[in-house]
Amino acid sequence: MIRSLWTAASGMQGQQKSVDVIANNLANVNTTGFKRSRADFQDLIYQNLKTTGSPATNATQVPTGIQIGLGSRLAAVTKIFTAGDFTQTGNELDVAVEGDGFFPITLPDGTIGYSRAGAFKRDSTGQMVTPDGNPLSPSITIPSNASKINIGSDGTVSVQIAGQSATTTIGNIQLATFPNPSGLSSQGKNIYLPTDSSGTATTGTPGQNGAGTIAQGMLEMSNVSVAEEMVNMIVSQRAYEINSKAVTTSDEMLQTASNLKR
Repeated sequence: MIRSLWTAASGMQGQQKSVDVIANNLANVNTTGFKRSRADFQDLIYQNLKTTGSPATNATQVPTGIQIGLGSRLAAVTKIFTAGDFTQTGNELDVAVEGDGFFPITLPDGTIGYSRAGAFKRDSTGQMVTPDGNPLSPSITIPSNASKINIGSDGTVSVQIAGQSATTTIGNIQLATFPNPSGLSSQGKNIYLPTDSSGTATTGTPGQNGAGTIAQGMLEMSNVSVAEEMVNMIVSQRAYEINSKAVTTSDEMLQTASNLKR
């Protein structure tokens, strides 16, 4: 009976973590380039009261045995890198990735982070930067006298200089792909860092070697479905509730057993 208390408690703890993951998804429903997470669970070890296949007699074996499970635990929180909806902004520096790929971003410590959020700005020196001021890698600087910015599907950035009829190419936006994007480490601020699990980044021209293409004047929104997350939250809430009921039932059974002698 004590076993059931701990088993049900593990279920309550797991469902609380599931709600934590769902709450983070819902909190980022309007975050540009955000990818939803999913809590994955696994059962704990089993207590063998009778081993399957053990001899019952000299001529027979136990067909099924007796195994009592000891609950569940959170095994992983997986990032789901499906595409989010695209919204048209008309902003020349807003870009979205159609397909696989991440924008390489130079972080303040000099390392390269990766992002799906393409809401770029222009800083005081003309560099294309994230809202936190981190520049693209390789850096792209827009001339101060540029009257129009064009970003091609292959990432080519060209500008129209005031007083000139021809456009001038000033750089190329690169995209990075990973063998296992779900293995990337989320750092917040729409930044991911590579890990041993994600594999090494392959950086190149958009539209080549499996990388997606660039869409100017568009932003990729979060891939969170509010309806789906609400259903998941209801399921987790009810699972938490039924596990708490198991705790209460076990407690009542223990109380009955303790009151046998009176």
